[in-house]
Amino acid sequence: MSTGKVKFFNDQKGFGFIKSDSDEKELFVHVSAIASGTLNEGDQVQFEIGEGRKGPCAINVEVIS
Repeated sequence: MSTGKVKFFNDQKGFGFIKSDSDEKELFVHVSAIASGTLNEGDQVQFEIGEGRKGPCAINVEVIS
């Protein structure tokens, strides 16, 4: 599992971006990839990296703090 911080998340549109701790890349995250609840800017999360329509994206996202 990778870790990172939520840079942006829009509840109404159901998507956002996570900045990975390991390589500083920003990954797209869709609301359907969140294990439970929602994400807030600044949340520390753990996730796996999957392949989306436009490249790598975060999947199986869980808030850890």
